Amino acid sequence: MNIGTTTTLNNGIEMPLIGLGTYKIDDGEAVRSAVHWALDAGYRAIDTASMYQNETGIGAAVADSSVDRSDIFITTKIWNSDQGYDNTMAAFEQSMARLDTDYLDLLLIHWPSKTHMAGTWKAMEELYEAKAVRTIGVSNFLAHHLDQLTSFANVAPAVNQIEHHPFLQQPALLATCDQHAIKVTAWAPLMRGGVGNIDTLVAIGEQVGATPAQVTLRWMIDRGVIVIPKSARQQRIEENGDLFGFELTETHTAQIAALDQNSRTGPNPDDFPGT
Repeated sequence: MNIGTTTTLNNGIEMPLIGLGTYKIDDGEAVRSAVHWALDAGYRAIDTASMYQNETGIGAAVADSSVDRSDIFITTKIWNSDQGYDNTMAAFEQSMARLDTDYLDLLLIHWPSKTHMAGTWKAMEELYEAKAVRTIGVSNFLAHHLDQLTSFANVAPAVNQIEHHPFLQQPALLATCDQHAIKVTAWAPLMRGGVGNIDTLVAIGEQVGATPAQVTLRWMIDRGVIVIPKSARQQRIEENGDLFGFELTETHTAQIAALDQNSRTGPNPDDFPGT
């Protein structure tokens, strides 16, 4: 494996295992620099959302990069207030304009909505069939949300982006996604920096010559989980993609698995406002 390694989604599209997360990176020079540093380091996936309010800067960075647009995998998301068929179509066009692109690689429902899920997904299916979007998926969906979606979906979701890290491993949800051939993407994989304070990860890092963050990300991609660590710092972006100069043993993997506390850094999807 290397920083450009991909995983095959259920419609045959290749998605990079490592991407740049951009949540809370300001639009303008901050996000443009982060994207440039990531692309220069070998990243080929950028994750954003309309709610992040930085799609314009990301679009500008991609446009003036030396990397071809066709080699960059861009993900964005439909926010709660934009759900429903008509709203989704409008939100998609607005995201496309801000990203300055004529197609999207992955479009996700940002949070599950019992009221608008069907209309939102219908719009996304039409965008997929029209090839305006290469693949579609969801974010923050628990097993019962996936059950609701698959009860009426004509196109199966390819990705479920969820909070996933050593303290929140959600093995049952990962198993459900695997059963449906849905790839998992981990948001907040580094626990918003908290992995650096976990003694087990520090000790493993010392054994293999890596940082706790690198250990955590390598543990995930070894298990086929896509990672999108967020950083606006060049050194950290480069470190987060430098995961292949060491290996984790079965003992290391077992030690990390034992850290699970079912503890979130973000909201529970069942309690998120507007869902």
